[in-house]
Amino acid sequence: MPSLDRQDTVFVLDLGDGDGENRFHPDWVTAVGAALDEVEQAEGPRALVTAATGKFWSNGLDLDWLFAHADRQQEYVASVQGLFARMLSLPVITVAALQGHTFAAGAMFSLAHDFRVMRADRGYWCLPEAEINIPFTPGMASLVQSRLTPRTAHESMLTARRYGGTDAAAAGIADRAVAEDAVRSTAVEIARAQAGKAGDTLATIKSRMYGPALTTLRDTSAPLG
Repeated sequence: MPSLDRQDTVFVLDLGDGDGENRFHPDWVTAVGAALDEVEQAEGPRALVTAATGKFWSNGLDLDWLFAHADRQQEYVASVQGLFARMLSLPVITVAALQGHTFAAGAMFSLAHDFRVMRADRGYWCLPEAEINIPFTPGMASLVQSRLTPRTAHESMLTARRYGGTDAAAAGIADRAVAEDAVRSTAVEIARAQAGKAGDTLATIKSRMYGPALTTLRDTSAPLG
């Protein structure tokens, strides 16, 4: 399960062991939300790094749970989109440290961060929805299109291209592509340099910059598919 640690001005949210794929089980979503509560309610300079260990940073929706609880689909999608909106509007600088595969809703969650550091030599960032026949909800589409250039959003959403770290940096998906052992430390370095910006002004800037995407993500009436 996710856990939160603080290193001076930088909170590090560890999503868990990526060998378990860090899928968005409802309990996992709740735990991440509780960690964000702690970060938001803290005082003084602070920033957030979201990291993981193992093969995956996150493989997105917990489809096994979703298919077993079809009657709760709308509630589940609303909770995931609420998490995206929460991260996108968090009043601190956020950095995703992508040490492994980052797929589907996991890739979207990474886009809800302000910056992304990706491993250069292994691991893919991918939106596979066109291949797995799960359309983007309006909120998910709005998030992707608000955070990527039109060309990259078009290619990633329509072709399900798998971007390695170097290609992801070239496409503007990742801000840095670095060696495996430098992913987390580089993310912490970026976060620490921006920790002094936490607070109400940053929150207002984010809410106005991403207003349309946040409104669509918070619309609880849009089902998956």
